[in-house]
Amino acid sequence: MDNIFKEQIKAAIASAKHPAIDLSLTTLGIVKDVKVTDEKAEVTFAFPFPNIPIGEQLINSVKIPVTNLGVAFDYQVVLMTEDERQKFLQLEASAWKGM
Repeated sequence: MDNIFKEQIKAAIASAKHPAIDLSLTTLGIVKDVKVTDEKAEVTFAFPFPNIPIGEQLINSVKIPVTNLGVAFDYQVVLMTEDERQKFLQLEASAWKGM
């Protein structure tokens, strides 16, 4: 897989936005890490709280554009640290648009 294609994958992931907050999942810290190999894109999602109701929706907002590029998708979910959660809550308050 060439670097241009890897950049397309990373751009697709970076463009995924939160449905109720006018920011990308990357900016919010929800997409915590992305590893692109020849075989797949591996994404680590960090959620601010356990069992968030839109978790699958957030994951799919990244999975769909990645798989549309013909790349396998794998992910894991972790909880944000307290510092990450505080940053998320500040960004949420500043960019909330509602659902």
